[in-house]
Amino acid sequence: MLYTSADDWRGAARKRVLFFGMSGLGKTFVSNMLRAQGDWFHYSIDYRIGTRYMGEYITDNAKAQAMKVPFLRDLLLSDSIYIGSNISFDNLTPVSTYLGKPGDAAKGGLPITEYRRRQEQFRLAEIHALLDTEYFIDRAERLYGYPNFICDTGGSICEWVDPDDPKDPVLSELDRHTLMVWIKGDDAHTEELIRRFDRAPKPMSYQPEFLDSAWTAYLDQKGVDEARVDPDDFIRWTYAQALAHRQPRYAAMARNWGLTVTADQIAALRDAADFDTLIAEAIAARR
Repeated sequence: MLYTSADDWRGAARKRVLFFGMSGLGKTFVSNMLRAQGDWFHYSIDYRIGTRYMGEYITDNAKAQAMKVPFLRDLLLSDSIYIGSNISFDNLTPVSTYLGKPGDAAKGGLPITEYRRRQEQFRLAEIHALLDTEYFIDRAERLYGYPNFICDTGGSICEWVDPDDPKDPVLSELDRHTLMVWIKGDDAHTEELIRRFDRAPKPMSYQPEFLDSAWTAYLDQKGVDEARVDPDDFIRWTYAQALAHRQPRYAAMARNWGLTVTADQIAALRDAADFDTLIAEAIAARR
């Protein structure tokens, strides 16, 4: 690990941390809290994906919809209007909207082949954004003077890595530059995430093998044709399985590459001093 002991962490002039875990357990909360202290740079993987690696896909998709409206089509073709996404740290909707959901087009669904294509675009984008971490560590200090660095990853990081491979290219690179910290939820958190998702299902990204298995199982269980799938129903049906699929992968990442803290511990933090203590204790416990 980047910091070999609690004292090493406490005395470090430059603290570099990467948070991973399911969305909704506190990664962005603690990132925003540390950023507000004034000497932490917040690097959001999802924001980088949406602005650098999928920005054109998102904008082109919006333009394609606008081109279906004659009034807007004429304005676009004459360069009279501009279409772009208003993505921000607090509004990543353009990314999830582009990813979409598979199923019935009349209900806003995508053909499964198009859905898989966009999933692959996201996979490559997330890997590139993760590998940009070193660049942003340097940029944060050299350009802005931030000594400390937070990498706030998306929930799907575990889908693209092999945590049991000591030579995994993505994890090896991240391990060289950051202390990886899993924010772990308990059963109550999982149930709340499922309830929250059921109220407002959002697009997600999946490991290709998991998606293929889930899609086939859903079609068999529901007895529906691909073109008749209710997009929200499929996403809801898949979500709990995705949580169960990801949990052991997160655990292996923490076991082999980093630390574990709980979502309750993160929620109880009040300031950067609390955070320093929490990480020091987690390092000591691991040793």
